[in-house]
Amino acid sequence: MTRPFRFGVNMMKPAGGAEWRDKCRRAEQLGYDVILVPDHLGMVAPFPAMVAAAAATERPRIGTFVLNAGFWNPALLAREVATTDALTGGRLELGLGTGYAEAEHQRAQLEFRSPGGRISALRHTVDELERLLTDPAHTPRAEQTRPPLLIGGNGDRLLRLMAEHADIAAFTATAGYENGILKALTPGQLDERVAAYEGFAAHRTVPAERNLLVHFVEVTDDRHATARRLPKIDPEMSQEDRLNLPVMLFGTVKQMAEQLREQRERFGISYIVVLDGVMDVFGPVIEELAGT
Repeated sequence: MTRPFRFGVNMMKPAGGAEWRDKCRRAEQLGYDVILVPDHLGMVAPFPAMVAAAAATERPRIGTFVLNAGFWNPALLAREVATTDALTGGRLELGLGTGYAEAEHQRAQLEFRSPGGRISALRHTVDELERLLTDPAHTPRAEQTRPPLLIGGNGDRLLRLMAEHADIAAFTATAGYENGILKALTPGQLDERVAAYEGFAAHRTVPAERNLLVHFVEVTDDRHATARRLPKIDPEMSQEDRLNLPVMLFGTVKQMAEQLREQRERFGISYIVVLDGVMDVFGPVIEELAGT
């Protein structure tokens, strides 16, 4: 079954109260379905920012994209989640990840574990949140009992965890940065990751919604020229691959909308997130795809 599109905007730029409220209202006006906040030092604190976003708007859901599991004690996190969900009238979607920024852990004087250690910590956090939030004796109580859970990643261990627990499976479609170069997955590489996830999720009776973060958006009449100058992309990557990277959207509004339709058909990805710097640029694409 093809899911209808949903669109989120990740609010990366810190802002004061009035500016934050205006940004959130603008996102609502543009048709975004979810207002999201990251979890990085130097950016807004996720939970008060989400409460403020919900207070300034009526329709959008609010969420984290994504919480760094290494920053959070599960019992304290359960308190934050339940309180925020209750204060926002059950509008919360909880995004969780392993965390990747070693420098931030050092600044926070927290242990930066091995990749396997970070995945184990994330699994523990997910298990504890499930136990605590579904316990009738837990207070405070969340409006939704346990808000929808988004887990993001690409590696097999994370895909397996996503398949076991996530209501929303977020495919990062990159292998991170190396020497300032974004290692974006080609469509063929994303095919392989989606197939691996589907294998792990074969037991599910209710499929997860699938999500993708788009790193670059530009309206242009010359896709080939834009492809040649994509920022932070391997200069050795072929022009054909550059034109078809799932995490890069450029072209006319109709071309970008068609690319998203094709990616939904190919990968099952219907929930698209963009960064706040291109919130207005992407707005006409949302309008083009509204209701589909």
